[in-house]
Amino acid sequence: KNRTRAKMASRAANSVVRRLAHRNIDWSSPLFKGDPELAAAVSSFRGWAANAEAMAEKYKAAPAPVDFAKAKSAVRDQSLVDALEALYKNNKPPAETYEWSTEDRADKAQQIEDAKGRLAFTQEMIEDTEKELAFMKKNRLNREMSVSDMKEIYPDIAEEAEDEIERREWFKDTLSK
Repeated sequence: KNRTRAKMASRAANSVVRRLAHRNIDWSSPLFKGDPELAAAVSSFRGWAANAEAMAEKYKAAPAPVDFAKAKSAVRDQSLVDALEALYKNNKPPAETYEWSTEDRADKAQQIEDAKGRLAFTQEMIEDTEKELAFMKKNRLNREMSVSDMKEIYPDIAEEAEDEIERREWFKDTLSK
């Protein structure tokens, strides 16, 4: 029973590592090297994946049974080998299981919800920005455009210019102040 669980866990880990390893990821990409924190995380992940792959390869087969007959012929104290054999045959260690704590589960669920909220906000910003870019491309300033056309298309700029004129800020936006 324990060996079956160990095999299943080993297969699962092996499967995950193989799926990730077979993706076409260019680990030498500048994307992974630009941020030192990201580079460290990528390096750590690659090390973990290599270690998991090595362990999966090492433990993919069940261990060979212990040859107590050979040990009895090699060891002078037969009672020691008999005691170890009895311990080996009678020992049934409980399977190791990991319970995901409710606090950690709730924390991860909250992080996922927060990320979804940020994603929705980002998508909304992208849509607004795309609309703004389309508007700006459509209403690009050119030599044929009059000041009244510009005021009609860009009322916020026209209002700012009028305010500057009223406050007599003639050279507000010039480089040499």
